[in-house]
Amino acid sequence: MMDVKIKELIAIGASVSANCHPCVKYHVDKARELAIDDDEIRQAIEVGKMVRKGAAGEMDKLISALVK
Repeated sequence: MMDVKIKELIAIGASVSANCHPCVKYHVDKARELAIDDDEIRQAIEVGKMVRKGAAGEMDKLISALVK
């Protein structure tokens, strides 16, 4: 079973990848309430950014293939 800290870090990354502004704010604040280190929060944000970038790149490929 995952602990609360890991769940909150996952929620931060997922919020970033989903481009959900209120979600990011909520989960970063929640992580700070749980005394999660800022470095760990930054790492979760970076993972979310990598996922978002990958998804955007794949969408761009799809769009290019559909509309030539």
